[in-house]
Amino acid sequence: MTHIARKRFGQNFLHDYGVISNIISSIEAKPNDHWIEIGPGQGALTEPLLEQGVRLDVVELDRDLVVLLKDKFKHHDNITIHSADALRFDFSALSAGEKLRVVGNLPYNISTPLMFHLLEHADCIDDMFFMLQKEVVNRICAQPNSKQYGRLSVMMQYYCATECLFDVPPESFDPIPKVMSAIVRLVPHIQPPVQVNDLAKLNTVVTTAFSQRRKTLRNSLKKLIDEQTMVELGIDPTARAENISLAEFAKLSNTIEDAPATI
Repeated sequence: MTHIARKRFGQNFLHDYGVISNIISSIEAKPNDHWIEIGPGQGALTEPLLEQGVRLDVVELDRDLVVLLKDKFKHHDNITIHSADALRFDFSALSAGEKLRVVGNLPYNISTPLMFHLLEHADCIDDMFFMLQKEVVNRICAQPNSKQYGRLSVMMQYYCATECLFDVPPESFDPIPKVMSAIVRLVPHIQPPVQVNDLAKLNTVVTTAFSQRRKTLRNSLKKLIDEQTMVELGIDPTARAENISLAEFAKLSNTIEDAPATI
């Protein structure tokens, strides 16, 4: 059965066996691990994962691919194929009290909201490995005082330890995308790295600061936090959002009595 990649689903199918081998080596799947694969496509990663002896649930939106996958893996007992939208999928329902491991070649157009949806189920996830646009991986892993550092960096690092594993060139896919990709490893923190009294307030402060990232904190956050409070917290009001660490954003958010609705 031939499947033509559909642009509306953001489909780019991985076919480079060297990259597939590197992914399998990096994720260190063990027999009886319970894995979730998001966007399995035509099964390029699915087959070698099953060869590791794992239990596997795959979530695929494209119904034609679901038919293809069910036929391809009809003789495998350790796989369950879900015809579903990962953005609305209840991943916790698969855990049964055990930790899940997650892997996926995420469509670039939904990668960020999908990762945050998964983090709503972080208490039942051991680790996650995603193929993403390299620019997005750089932003996830970025540290303060860099151009890549932004809202995604701060919020993702609040939830997870982040690590860029390796780059994946465009020619590894069919059709060939116009961008470089990379593999990122995300490990949900057992305990948050900083104390945050209200996540909605943290998100509001971070979003507000980075929406006007060329402005100083004194100006970008003036409707939320006064300059004197920043000084008392040991934070320079003339600094910009890209200069502020997660710990400092947490301090700022913890001083706000009432935060506007999350943006």
